[in-house]
Amino acid sequence: MASQTTTQANAISGLLKKVKPEKKPKEPKRSRKEERERFKKRLENLTPAEQKYLKRKRAFDKVWPICRGLIVFGLCFVIIYPLLYMLSTAFRPRTEMNDPTIMWLPKTFTMDNVKDVIKAMDFWNTLGNTLFINIGCSLVQVLSCAVTGYGFARYNFKGKKLLFGIVILMILVPSQIILIPQYMFFRYFNPLGVFHLITGNYINLINNALTMYLPALTANGIRAGLFIFLFRQSFRGLPKELEDAAMLDGCSPLRTFVQVMVPNAGSTFLTVFLLSVVWYWNDYYVSTSFFTDNRTIALMLKNLDSNLTRIIFDGANVSPNVRELIVWMEAGCLISILPMLIMYVCLQKNFTEGIARSGLTGM
Repeated sequence: MASQTTTQANAISGLLKKVKPEKKPKEPKRSRKEERERFKKRLENLTPAEQKYLKRKRAFDKVWPICRGLIVFGLCFVIIYPLLYMLSTAFRPRTEMNDPTIMWLPKTFTMDNVKDVIKAMDFWNTLGNTLFINIGCSLVQVLSCAVTGYGFARYNFKGKKLLFGIVILMILVPSQIILIPQYMFFRYFNPLGVFHLITGNYINLINNALTMYLPALTANGIRAGLFIFLFRQSFRGLPKELEDAAMLDGCSPLRTFVQVMVPNAGSTFLTVFLLSVVWYWNDYYVSTSFFTDNRTIALMLKNLDSNLTRIIFDGANVSPNVRELIVWMEAGCLISILPMLIMYVCLQKNFTEGIARSGLTGM
């Protein structure tokens, strides 16, 4: 009886299995002579108009891959050209900049330019200060933008569409427009108007890291509109049943956000974090407005020529040749973008997944 039952079960499972279609045998590869003869026989059975069309199509199919390759190669060269020139120049002696026989590959390889730039930029201390501002502000900004985006994605309240429209429009507003009011706000900082009422003075936050952290804590105003949009689209793409199940288990809205929604939107968090890091890394306009003595990578690179004159040339009244100065400038650019390149290379897969899962096509 048991054997009969087993036989029936095996028969039923066999019937339920999908029958895989048989693979067609691969046709043997023909030689060029055979292909030409086959094409001629095919033309004999066609009208003159069809023969012309088939000949044009065959010519196009042969020429188009070559043209496409040239277009892609040209675009890649235009995009990669600055990096190639940077690599070619950063490791050559400055005397070879005036040699017309050298185009890409230097005759001698040297690391002196990089060493001089590291000394002029005080690179390691500058890097530590930049990371302190960069990573900290990026983490705070990601958190505030995530909470804001989650609110727009999952909660209904009056004026929701209007406020979200303002967030999107704020992407178009340059930061220079609000710079003066923002400077006055931090120069005469008065929380809720209480501090001045009690002490008669104001808090001066200029040259204080809070001028960077406070805007990041409040979704960073204008510059975070894109990040809020990314989080909103990502949370909208998650199924509503996740929140319903968490609510049935007794989770509060905050606990649901932290334990359910955040793990499912991890790739978006990483994407926004990377974009925020690059944003702060390249910023020098806001930094120069709120800091008089702030050593960041962007500021030190901006002032590299003056630092080179002061440190490398001992402050002498010597103006080096502009073409010779390029080797140090390119070396400075190279070591400045190197941390970002390493970060992108290591996290490229997660970055592209975050962009793909953020739901940019759905509004």
